[in-house]
Amino acid sequence: MAAVASCGSGAGSTGSAVATASKSNVTSFQKRGPRASGTNDSGPRLVSIAGTRPSVRNGQLLVSTGLPALDQLLGGGLAIGTVLLIEEDKYNIYSPLLFKCFLAEGIVNGHTLLVASAKEDPANILQELPAPLLDDNSKKEFDEDVYNHKTPESNIKMKIAWRYQLLPKMEQIGPVSSRFGHYYDASKRIPQELIEASNWHGFFLPEKISSTLKVEPCSLTPGYIKLLQFIQNIISEEGFDGSNPQKKQRNVLRIGIQNLGSPLWGDDICCAENVSNSHSLTKFLYVLRGLLRTSLSACIITMPTHLIQNKAIIARVTNLSDIVIGLESFIGSERETNPLYKDYHGLIHIRQIPRLNNLICDESDVKDLAFKLKRKLFTIECITKLRSYGLRSQKYFLSRHSQRKCSVKKNPYFKEPHTLKKIY
Repeated sequence: MAAVASCGSGAGSTGSAVATASKSNVTSFQKRGPRASGTNDSGPRLVSIAGTRPSVRNGQLLVSTGLPALDQLLGGGLAIGTVLLIEEDKYNIYSPLLFKCFLAEGIVNGHTLLVASAKEDPANILQELPAPLLDDNSKKEFDEDVYNHKTPESNIKMKIAWRYQLLPKMEQIGPVSSRFGHYYDASKRIPQELIEASNWHGFFLPEKISSTLKVEPCSLTPGYIKLLQFIQNIISEEGFDGSNPQKKQRNVLRIGIQNLGSPLWGDDICCAENVSNSHSLTKFLYVLRGLLRTSLSACIITMPTHLIQNKAIIARVTNLSDIVIGLESFIGSERETNPLYKDYHGLIHIRQIPRLNNLICDESDVKDLAFKLKRKLFTIECITKLRSYGLRSQKYFLSRHSQRKCSVKKNPYFKEPHTLKKIY
């Protein structure tokens, strides 16, 4: 500013020069971002993308997974440039719902979709996406779905024994009026006009692959090669990597890959323990992460890991994924008839959460998570184990209506045992 003042011949010229400089330069005290007037003045600004927000921990750009409960468990959402791997449940009932919520969240926020599958046509997958709940009605729908059973008020409220009052409080988290993350009604389908107005790309393996394609030995399978080429072309042509500037408003690419690693993709890791080309899947994930790290994109993958017989392959797949979540369904297991789990449909295991820009990954502090598909919503609850003092074995203290079926030994410390729950 001193240099500007020295060039003027008087007070008037100095004031005009300072005013001119203040219009062209941005000081540290000036708010950066879109201006209310809508002018196109040059200057550094923060890019605002619909359906995204920066992480409060490291500033990384986040997108919602379509399940606000899962966003909270992952630290606020799914980071741009990362891979979320979902280990499918045994009968593949609940993992497709998480997959479709991720895609539906992209359509609601206007993101570009890339849907890849070897089993089902991507166009049919989009037709089965759940319908979003409006912000005004989401809390009402949530309350009706959670408390639709006729239970006493004492069973709804949480009661804690006096010796556990120092434990972290477990608050109920319900829908809030926010544009980041939506709730979806599993009983309804997304409106057709939203699908028609969205920008999406489909990769159906039977249509993309040809029997005349020659592949060198010990390399990727033809299906993986075609999918990597398809993803790379979409990223480069539509400017998600920054090489080709996006013509319209900046956007995010959501990539969804269904049943990766299954025999439908031409991979034989699910057929035998010792296979000839066991590194094909890990090579694919390695190249895919390289594409994601340099682009505005996020990926979710469902994989039937329960069919992979070689545990070393599962360990390598886990290390090449940023986030790993496992779904364990109670269907066909002993827990289906166990009164301890009669209110749930399965367990959800958060095996790995990302620690970005590091060589190692983090582990979630939240354990004992169970999920339940209610009438409309997919909910996640945290079950806390209480240790019974005076008894050698560790027991679950049930709610009052469950004590009729399961007997608990009398303990002076616990006259009225309850289950501590956290509903996300």
